[in-house]
Amino acid sequence: MTTVTVLLVDDHAVVRAGLRALLDSQPDIEVIAEAGTGEEAVDAVTTRRPRLVTMDLALGSGIDGVEAIRRIRQVDRDLPVLVFTTYDTDADVVRAIDAGAIGYLLKDSTPQEIFAAVRGAAAGQSVLSPPVASRLLQQMQRPEEALTPREAELLTLLAKGMTNKELGKALFISEATVKTHLAHIYSKLGVDTRAAAVSVALRRQGIR
Repeated sequence: MTTVTVLLVDDHAVVRAGLRALLDSQPDIEVIAEAGTGEEAVDAVTTRRPRLVTMDLALGSGIDGVEAIRRIRQVDRDLPVLVFTTYDTDADVVRAIDAGAIGYLLKDSTPQEIFAAVRGAAAGQSVLSPPVASRLLQQMQRPEEALTPREAELLTLLAKGMTNKELGKALFISEATVKTHLAHIYSKLGVDTRAAAVSVALRRQGIR
């Protein structure tokens, strides 16, 4: 039996203690390290070499969970990171998955759901809490709703006829960043032209 060695990342010691006790009750799961900050998590990945990381998104001072995921993926691109958090907004889910998380689990999950998620994520399977999976399915059916807050803001301004230069000034970002955002928007909306994106934006605003 292969043991899943786990690094727990959460800024609350009580939460870490509870999750450690829960996971260590399983014969094939072993918590080998804990971290209270994103920076500690990155260091622990290097020194302890776990098979799986569970990551909260809000980590107090320092880098947040999303940035920690990005840095961990830079250290070890094959290391699965399972988000374990109370935050379940669409923006949080999208940011975490974009950063490289293999799964997204809510803290109100049952012990059996947690065990299954840990084993599945360690085996390279994408794991999502049922409420999160349901919303992502809805987003696939209505991709315009999967936009991040910044992308939604840019799309609204795009519908006003702004050029890339004007968009950059309005959002205090470079034209290159505007183009990157537009590429992501086009991909999520399933369009390939500015006009088509504007059409979607107008529909979102109830304008036909």
